[in-house]
Amino acid sequence: MIIEEHRGEHPGVQDGAYPSASPAARDKSSSDTPGDPVIRVMGLTKRFGGVTAIDGVDFDLLPGEVHALVGENGAGKSTLMKIVHGLYAPDEGQLEVEGRQVTFVSSRDAEAAGVAMIPQELDLFPELSVAENLYVGRHRPRSWWGGLDWTAMRTEARRQFETLGIDIDVTLPARFLSTANRQIVLIARALMGDARAVIMDEPTSSLTEREVQRLFEVIKDLTERGVGVVYVSHRLDEVFTIADRISVLRDGLHIKTAPVSELDSEELVRLMVGRALSELFVRNPHQHGSIALELKGLSRSSEFTDIDLTIHRGEVVGLAGLIGAGRTELAQAVFGIRPVESGEIYIDGERVSFHSPQEAMNRGVVYVPEERQSQGLILPFPIYANITLSILQKIARAGFLNYDRERKTTDRFADALSIRGADVSEPISRLSGGNQQKAMIAKSLACEPSILLLDEPTRGVDVGAKSEIYRLIDQLGQDGKAILLISSELEEVLSMADRVVVMREGRITAEFDRDEATQERVMAAAAGVEEKAGAAEL
Repeated sequence: MIIEEHRGEHPGVQDGAYPSASPAARDKSSSDTPGDPVIRVMGLTKRFGGVTAIDGVDFDLLPGEVHALVGENGAGKSTLMKIVHGLYAPDEGQLEVEGRQVTFVSSRDAEAAGVAMIPQELDLFPELSVAENLYVGRHRPRSWWGGLDWTAMRTEARRQFETLGIDIDVTLPARFLSTANRQIVLIARALMGDARAVIMDEPTSSLTEREVQRLFEVIKDLTERGVGVVYVSHRLDEVFTIADRISVLRDGLHIKTAPVSELDSEELVRLMVGRALSELFVRNPHQHGSIALELKGLSRSSEFTDIDLTIHRGEVVGLAGLIGAGRTELAQAVFGIRPVESGEIYIDGERVSFHSPQEAMNRGVVYVPEERQSQGLILPFPIYANITLSILQKIARAGFLNYDRERKTTDRFADALSIRGADVSEPISRLSGGNQQKAMIAKSLACEPSILLLDEPTRGVDVGAKSEIYRLIDQLGQDGKAILLISSELEEVLSMADRVVVMREGRITAEFDRDEATQERVMAAAAGVEEKAGAAEL
């Protein structure tokens, strides 16, 4: 149900609350004067128990513009967008769509009003075809005898993709699609409902650079047709590339909205976290000890070959490389997830062979996976249950869990890692992405490991949470832990690692001491080109 109140005029707002669209946005609009915003919220407030998620937030989206929404995890971005999409009801404030005051009681209401949302976790039905996924939750055409008109459904599906300039087999089950094509399917599904506003939540978190550019082309096509796009992302370089305006939230408050031309990365980070970009990375000298982990000739067919690698106690080794280089597969093999076919693994000089993650954890090795929601956490479980999941035997007595010890352990790590946003008895799904990431790291640290394999530990988290994770990595190194840091963010590897190892197509192609590692050298080794050519081409 949609409750509407037509308003002739909008109530006044503070100067600067809604700056005019940038020239790029005006050029892409369907007319010279944008007129009513597609979406406008005024004074929106939402509370969860005693926690205020957003407090008096103002935001608007003009036709044909890309309006980026940025802020730390827990700043209120997701809460704001879920209210706009009808998933939450605000406690205070007003929501307007194309000049009409509305109240959504479900996401279906929002979509009927022309507001679509593409979540970070892509919600397609894997066994249904592309065409069937487009019609989920929508009226499906019927044949003369009452059955589904498959020809009409597939024809309309093809038309939608032709409109986007994309060629996809609409009869293919969704499970066979790449992540990028799943994004495209969700965009097509949104446009089937005649969407005037599309909200994209971290749309490029799992995309390659080529897929990102393809998505940007689709976004450009949408805005040229007058569709407004809300772009929620932690990747500031993408924000400056694609956005016309940027709005910043911090601690549930609206800090600033400005055209992208009036901001730079340094200023944007300061607005988001309250400190300068130069203070983001935290690293102190580490005292290196004996070799904690050594790999000799480690191989697994079609994934990695003849890997020789050592990590000392107190050392952070950065593992760089392009997507598909075999970095994740190597870490999972060391942790006992993937069987090693040849080669040797040594822990503190003793040869080991892990056939399961539990065996690895028993020897002090933990792996923090790249995909926290599918591989690292159980979302319906409480926060405390997720953090203690790896140490149930330690906190149990006579086969029964000791809930007092479980809560004390959780409170200790929640305090040490600044995990905030919900009570520890609430489902971990209530936490923001950055706090979920810290909870997953807490689960690993609860094992009291000596060797940590960190696979993209800051993926999908904001700059504030990144800084906290960097501080933690630095402290773990100072405490004598051996750390393998796998990251696709080159600046992260160069800033945090004592030594950088580069993989390409399953092999180690280069190794650099901290003082020798440069962006040009690492990228050249990762791409398999000469260094000078790499600096020019990459």
